[in-house]
Formats: sequence, structure tokens, C-alpha cells
Amino acid sequence: MATYVLVPGGWHGGWYFQSLARALQTRGHRAYATTLTGLGERRHLLRADVNLDTHVEDVVQLLQMENLSEVVLLGHSYAGMVVSGVLDRVPDRIAAAVYSDAFVPNDGQSWYDLAGEFFRRLSLENAAKDGLSVLPPPGLDARATPHPLATFLQSIRLEKPPPPVKRGFIYLSGWPETPFTSTYERLRTAPEWRTFHLPVGHNIIAAAFDELLEIALQFA
Repeated sequence: MATYVLVPGGWHGGWYFQSLARALQTRGHRAYATTLTGLGERRHLLRADVNLDTHVEDVVQLLQMENLSEVVLLGHSYAGMVVSGVLDRVPDRIAAAVYSDAFVPNDGQSWYDLAGEFFRRLSLENAAKDGLSVLPPPGLDARATPHPLATFLQSIRLEKPPPPVKRGFIYLSGWPETPFTSTYERLRTAPEWRTFHLPVGHNIIAAAFDELLEIALQFA
């Protein structure tokens, strides 16, 4: 039995990964679909000081309070920032890290640094209403909520050498605004990474659920 912790991307709550969590559970694994502070059913906790450190702490506290170890940590999109922060904080609790069309930052980089011009512009334009949160882009699920702006702007702090855990990167090439092409090209020749290419859009749950489940099970 493996333990999965699933971290959704920007504007999404744990609801995004509930179907994947159920599929993993029916196969005998434990799975937690997390909701980060200020999002989903925790949207009432949105404040100006909710930043990337807050979201990393959300997951670290889950691992500690549930006493989870040998975790397969899977993050989508923005959540790659969170996955990297958690790996740095509690590497002894992580067995594998899977980045689903997600950011893989170096120390000192932020989501804003890596997102590309399209999403940088979107984040600033959609933050104009209140200056502390970014409104969801058009076309997302009705449950999408404003995302804390500071989480996009804060640079990650990675203080330890990369831990020797299994690593996977899923590249979804079927959407024109993708900022992940260069990441995929860099990682697919790195011996410590397993990479996967799916020619679908960014919403992997809707576009490639079965393929995501199969990939996740390979890291059990």
C-alpha cells in the first residue's frame, strides 16, 4: 500500500483531485486530496499574507499530523512550487515527487518568474480588483476561487541538496500557452527523472484521467 498526497494547482481546491484519490483508494492505497489555504472550501481564509510558505506549511502539517511517510507527492501546475518546498522541508517523509504539468523551480525562483508572459500578464490583470488575490481565468470549473497573489510572487527557498527520491514529470503539450516545454526538454534527458508526454490540454483530470492514474500507480 502506498500513500499519496495530491496537491491541486492555482485556483483549485481538493475537489479537483477527489476522483483520483477515490481511484487510488479503490486500488488499496491511501490518498489525500489537499486544499491549500485560501482556496476551495478554505477560501474564507484568504488574506494578504497567505504566501508560498503558507502553502508549503499546509502540506508539511498534513504529513506530520497524519504521521505520513514514504509519501508519493503529486502536484499539478502551480503546486510544483509547493511540492518542491515540501521536499526541501521534510525529505525524510517523501518517497516520490510527481510534477503534473507543474513548475520545477530552482532556489530563489517564483511562480511569476517561471510562468511566462501570458500568465504574468493574466496574474496582474486579474489581481486588479483587490490587489491581494488573482481572479480565476475564464473557462475554469465554477468551483475555482481567487488565488492568493503572494503565493505567485514569493520566491522559493530551497536550503538542502535535492533528496534521493523518485521523480516524475508529466508534460501536457496540447495547449498553446504552456510554459512547461523547456522544463520537459531539460528533464527528459536527466537520469534522475522519469518523464511522460501526453498531447492533451492542461486539465489532466478531464483530458487524461486514466493516463494520470496509470502514471501515479507506477510510483507506488
